[in-house]
Amino acid sequence: MCNEVALKVYMHCEGCKDKVSKCLRGFDGVEDVVVDTENHKVIVRGKNVDPIEILGRLRKKYSRNAQLVSPIPKPENKEDEKYKEDQAELKVVVLKVSMHCQGCADDIKKYLERMRGVLTVEPNMEKSMVIVRGIVDSSKLVQYIKKRLGKNAEILKQETGQANCCKKEPMWDNKWHCPPSHSSAQCICPNDMFSDENPLACCII
Repeated sequence: MCNEVALKVYMHCEGCKDKVSKCLRGFDGVEDVVVDTENHKVIVRGKNVDPIEILGRLRKKYSRNAQLVSPIPKPENKEDEKYKEDQAELKVVVLKVSMHCQGCADDIKKYLERMRGVLTVEPNMEKSMVIVRGIVDSSKLVQYIKKRLGKNAEILKQETGQANCCKKEPMWDNKWHCPPSHSSAQCICPNDMFSDENPLACCII
């Protein structure tokens, strides 16, 4: 929100000037409109005027080529958004859901795994409990189960923590070792390969 908005729009006559002035006067928050036909500029003044709404109004009522000169909207900081996604909260939610058979448990697991943000689902039919891990709102889990399966769910427990979504595990580590070979064939060294004592040595005729 601001007190003054400057726009650029092409106007070639007094009729254009009147049309621009008419479409902006009376708009929410607008108190004064100054139209400069020669320089193709429009100044809108008022209390708490939204520049984006003013621009949208002018493009809708007059010309799609209207441009916002000031204030210049701040560009979205994608790095901050990415950081927020990376630092999203990982939740472990324990739900109480009635399950009559293994089929009910399988259906709950199948549908919850389709929900966005859910990582793992562990249903326990005997205790009528479901453990859900993921970056998801617990209340939405209850609503989702009611909507998809027609079952009432109750939140028994909920734990939160920081989850780094973009964390990459190293492909190799010192703890990794090549598995031993189970082949029955023994490796023959090159020196033994062509030895006279080796019965499998190559014979040159």
